[in-house]
Amino acid sequence: MPYEQAVASSGERTRAPWARSGDDLVFLYTGGTTGMPKGVMWRQADLYAHANSGTPIDPANMDLDHVRRRAARGGVPLMPASPLMHGTGLTMGIAGLRVAGTVVLLEGRSFDARECLDVIARERVYGVAIVGDAFARPMLDALRATPAVWDLSCVRLVASAGVMWSEPVKEGLLAYLPNAQLSDGFASSEAFGMGGSVSSRADGVRSTGQFTLGDDARVIDELGRDVVAGSGEHGLVAVGGPQPLGYYKDPEKSGKTFRVIDGKRYSIPGDWATVDADGTLRLLGRGSVCINTGGEKVFPEEVEEALKTHAAVRDAIVVGVPDDRFGEAICAVVEISDHSSPEPRELIAHVKARLATFKAPRHVLIVDSVGRAPNGKADYPRVRREAVATLASRARS
Repeated sequence: MPYEQAVASSGERTRAPWARSGDDLVFLYTGGTTGMPKGVMWRQADLYAHANSGTPIDPANMDLDHVRRRAARGGVPLMPASPLMHGTGLTMGIAGLRVAGTVVLLEGRSFDARECLDVIARERVYGVAIVGDAFARPMLDALRATPAVWDLSCVRLVASAGVMWSEPVKEGLLAYLPNAQLSDGFASSEAFGMGGSVSSRADGVRSTGQFTLGDDARVIDELGRDVVAGSGEHGLVAVGGPQPLGYYKDPEKSGKTFRVIDGKRYSIPGDWATVDADGTLRLLGRGSVCINTGGEKVFPEEVEEALKTHAAVRDAIVVGVPDDRFGEAICAVVEISDHSSPEPRELIAHVKARLATFKAPRHVLIVDSVGRAPNGKADYPRVRREAVATLASRARS
């Protein structure tokens, strides 16, 4: 049935023969950054509650005439540039359907920045969902190469979640998006509403990894006590409110992630952070990929972001590799820009100028591609295996 005909049709609310229940589950799979993807079991009612936060709608008492008028008027075009199997893309798609808007999808089976920009300009897309630099950097490269090709004045929102989105790339994009806000969301498949930041041309770009803590989120130590703001203490981000039932067929992992603290259930995916005196959240990274070098904890994301501020670095993934002296040594696997050939010592010095010396890589491996997944995620176990094998081969030769 054509959409226009469906909107204009009369009759009562349509219900499927098998009925509907808020207890029906959506299985949202994690990105597999630290291992095999896990099936996160969301009740549909809880996922719906997140989608309507700020504009609560009670589906049990819906005003159907209002819904029909809203659907006939139509919503804005929204485009998930990332795959729908990824939470960032899925939530943008759901948002489009929720407001009776148009969900615009890319035809290519892998991300093509020029195709993406063509479609945004042609369909006058209002909001775009991406996954950090893996999507934003190729878009920025295309805009810098041929800036006059695309009219992007239609774009009001570019939303990213799931990975770090670096400051230089955000700042670069704002030069070509005169009316847009960049929303850098701090969330995961098992925890929505952890925090976020919004950047625009008017107020500038916030530092990467710096967020406003969500209304239902807190930072706790390993005993479940709140981290004192301004103390510099590291803690885990915990999120209350509607949340998943657990991981599919993994009660042990579910028990570790979903915990009751002070009588309230929280989702604690393993993200470490500090809290500034003004309440600002500073994300450190996922604890499961933390590198222990000489007794010091180093979060890969922090080193990766320092590397990506170098003009020659296109992408970087940082892992820990075995080391006789320090237990683990920091190894950076770096993808460089075209026509660049930085020396490893130059990249190491670049990091040392921005972070504590012990956080600088001991090894730097230059590769053609760091091999991110289509959802923009890094596969840390694979990168570590390949780095260990490469370093071992070099040691033998």
